[in-house]
Amino acid sequence: MQTTPGHLLGQMGFRDVLDTDDELIVEMDNRPDLTNTRGALQGGLVATLVDIAAGRLAGRHVGPGQDVTTADMNIHYLAPIVAGPARAVATIVRAGRRLIVTSVDVVDAGRDRLAARATLSFAVLDSR
Repeated sequence: MQTTPGHLLGQMGFRDVLDTDDELIVEMDNRPDLTNTRGALQGGLVATLVDIAAGRLAGRHVGPGQDVTTADMNIHYLAPIVAGPARAVATIVRAGRRLIVTSVDVVDAGRDRLAARATLSFAVLDSR
């Protein structure tokens, strides 16, 4: 992931693993400064990872001068991420002219265990 030096996402260790038009895989480590009292990655950070991966992928499916914004996000937390890294795999479900729907699976890569499954909708915004 290309981030501005010192940007919060870079400080949290977000990094691209795979970056294509059809799929985006982003990881972040499970570090002590990012965990809850049980040693699992904070749920809000998992949600941020999901939103970033899905939004970046959705943004590739709009026309010139258009952008996307999260309209809806539904996450099912299935297991804690305790080993890490957290790996978010984002795919396009449907790319319409006004709405793009994505799916994201988050895996605790160190345990090869599905940790969360999310569906997100993005509104397509025209330039002002």
